[in-house]
Amino acid sequence: MTETSVSTHILDTSIGCPAEGVPVQLSVRGGDTAWTVHGASKTDADGRCKDLPALPEGTTHVRLHFETEPYFLSRKQAEEQQDAPRERDSDAFFPEVAITFAVKPGEHYHVPLLLNPFGYSVYRGS
Repeated sequence: MTETSVSTHILDTSIGCPAEGVPVQLSVRGGDTAWTVHGASKTDADGRCKDLPALPEGTTHVRLHFETEPYFLSRKQAEEQQDAPRERDSDAFFPEVAITFAVKPGEHYHVPLLLNPFGYSVYRGS
């Protein structure tokens, strides 16, 4: 049987470029078990995490947790390129993004995050 695996990438849609340096944590659970941290990475210059570990046998659900606030704090030009109000406590409306999805044994799951300062979307890629 092939390994069950996960990959991800982040595209900052406010500037049309990959989001580099975003910490990503991979957690897993199987059935009714509690969440367990299984791996961590940071997005590379292309916005990708290519080094997340294969999932352990029995995994039924995966959570990808993206720490987006440090990325937005370090990238002030994103503020200058959008028309949204700037009166808020943080430079990141969504300081983190957590994506939870179901998995089946032997499949690969690529889950891209399309991110901007005031919204995000995800999908199952290829």
